[in-house]
Amino acid sequence: MLDICLLGTGGMMPLPYRWLTAMMARCDGSSLLIDCGEGTQIALKEKGWSPKPIDVICFTHYHADHISGLPGLLLTMGNAERTEPLTLIGPRGLERVVGALRTIAPELPYDLEFIELSENREQIKSGPYVIDAYRVNHNVVCYGYSISIPRTGRFDVDRARDAQIPQKFWSRLQKGEIIEDGERILTPDLVLGPARRGLKVTYCTDTRPVPVIAEYAREADLFICEGMYGEEGKEAKAREYRHMTFYEAARLAKEAQPKQMWLTHYSPSLTRPEEFMDKVREIFPQSKAARDGWTLELEFDEE
Repeated sequence: MLDICLLGTGGMMPLPYRWLTAMMARCDGSSLLIDCGEGTQIALKEKGWSPKPIDVICFTHYHADHISGLPGLLLTMGNAERTEPLTLIGPRGLERVVGALRTIAPELPYDLEFIELSENREQIKSGPYVIDAYRVNHNVVCYGYSISIPRTGRFDVDRARDAQIPQKFWSRLQKGEIIEDGERILTPDLVLGPARRGLKVTYCTDTRPVPVIAEYAREADLFICEGMYGEEGKEAKAREYRHMTFYEAARLAKEAQPKQMWLTHYSPSLTRPEEFMDKVREIFPQSKAARDGWTLELEFDEE
């Protein structure tokens, strides 16, 4: 199972009813955070989710509304007696940016490990997550992320017996281990069927609509996409500042065909995003104007 919470849906500045950009995923006791805008800690507290199990934080880019909540969050995680290393992922310059922010959070009881992205597409595996980072089109270097939970094939008892694999190794092979048994090397493919459909959430903000977004969002369980502007006449402003309108996001979703799309990263002037959704749903019916604190529990398909 994969739990998703959209902690903040605001862009540029927080509002009394809308925190800045952040999304958290939880799977198998490990949490992953994308972006950490101002108010992220408050949103976590309101949701009742703990920051202590966060093992990975991914940053789309380094504008303040996406990273300004980080120093306080790092301190809170330290005060919760965290000692395990924390992995930070983001565009090149990450260690320098975080180092500057840590002027006000200089001492932590755990290590920070940095993964700086430099290619247009990169894949990182961490705990239960497969993290695909892809370059998008903002006025600074910016990445979107797809977070996947792969699912192995079914264990095939008959194949295991035909291969004369001792039963004591079955569970380990099912978990993906490679085992040395005397002169034999036992691999999971000896006992597992074809990989089954896993879970995928695709997330992007602060970008113009580019084909790579639809590529990574294809058939996702959830596509969370920037919708900076919903009002008519904002198209030129969206192009100038490298953002998206609701309708551009909906056209990406129409191409990608995720199970559903949540809009996020609203302009502060956009106080009632739901008012514009009828036209959005004419383009992609499974569109929703997300609000802070929205949660979704994703489960593997039944078979």
